[in-house]
Amino acid sequence: MPLLPTIPLRASTRSTFRASRRIARGLALTCALGAAGLAQAQLFSDPADWKEEVAPKQPDFNKDRLIGIDMPGYMSLKFGVDPDTIKITGDGVVSYVVVATNSEGGGFNAFHEGVHCATDQYKTYARYNEGKWDVVADPEWKSIGDRNSLYTKSLVNQGMCRGHAPQASVAETVRQLKRPVAPW
Repeated sequence: MPLLPTIPLRASTRSTFRASRRIARGLALTCALGAAGLAQAQLFSDPADWKEEVAPKQPDFNKDRLIGIDMPGYMSLKFGVDPDTIKITGDGVVSYVVVATNSEGGGFNAFHEGVHCATDQYKTYARYNEGKWDVVADPEWKSIGDRNSLYTKSLVNQGMCRGHAPQASVAETVRQLKRPVAPW
């Protein structure tokens, strides 16, 4: 069987061919990134339109299981989150119980909260007081940046969220929270 004759290409034809291939690769990459962006936009719709599905019920917690939240050294309260209370809901809320302990007096407070990573907001569902949960009447979402306390922002930065999305799973959230982070 005879081989097809090779046709020599002029230098300008070869560079045009290479440029066409680069453009085609660039278009393919742009389309792929656009599709990924569209999928993300559908998954995390406009934060202004977002509504929480259902407020979670208050979980049991154990002070002996706490994962420490990295806080500035000057703070007398120590904060930790019970990994067994972390839940990620279908609407993108990560709920958890955080415990604040006083190293001097041994007292503690606990809060059942939720973080919505996509909107950088948090909500307190209930406070633990004298052995029972006191549910917050009409809890509201508030900006993490406006927070008087630093622990929610520290918790988010330590691994509760990955950018503006929750971690892929509770196990991954726990792994991230256990990683050491840069000191204050």
